Amino acid sequence: MKLHFLRTSLAASACALALASAVPSKAHAEATLSGFLGVSFSPHAGVDYDLGNGTTGRVTSKWDAENFEAPPYYGVRATWWLEQMPEIGLMVDFTHAKAAADPVPAPFTTLEFTDGINFLTGNVLYRYQTESRFTPYAGVGVGLAIPYVEVTVPGVTNTRDYQVTGVAVQGLIGVDAKITDDWSIFGEYKAGYADVNADLDNGGSIDTHVVSHQFLIGLTYKLF
Repeated sequence: MKLHFLRTSLAASACALALASAVPSKAHAEATLSGFLGVSFSPHAGVDYDLGNGTTGRVTSKWDAENFEAPPYYGVRATWWLEQMPEIGLMVDFTHAKAAADPVPAPFTTLEFTDGINFLTGNVLYRYQTESRFTPYAGVGVGLAIPYVEVTVPGVTNTRDYQVTGVAVQGLIGVDAKITDDWSIFGEYKAGYADVNADLDNGGSIDTHVVSHQFLIGLTYKLF
């Protein structure tokens, strides 16, 4: 079912709110907000298509993450570290990556998600607290894949819209380095998987997946 951007935004907000509300008001001793930039890389994948006119098929797409073209790779996150178990955290993470077929396989003239192969996930984190200012951590998460689907087949379809296309999962590992009592920086590797089962504007569909290897650096502010 095709979803417009407003409905996508509402779904994303609901997912984030649900995770936040799952944390009891007295259950966290620390809350942080973070932003990050980086680069991503995606291996090639098969793309099954139904053009809605009786034409079906499968092509292989080599994904280009377009790391040095606007809009850039970026993300934001909010994390709650629990009071009773301070090494355990709950995190809402939004990541904007990109994937564009290059070269574009026939019969398509456009096959890309360059206004975002977006990941919205709820995550569980574990951190290893040390006596130094460096804190290693790791985590896993699951949520929604929310790409901006751009698919063109001349005379058949010219799809341009945000859709919730399936599940997104990710795993991450990184190190946080404290700068002051309130600020820190972090470096991280994150692997994400996005299921893309998208509708085309003429009643057709495409079905593929995007695996995203992400290397990022970010800044964290401690709220309390």
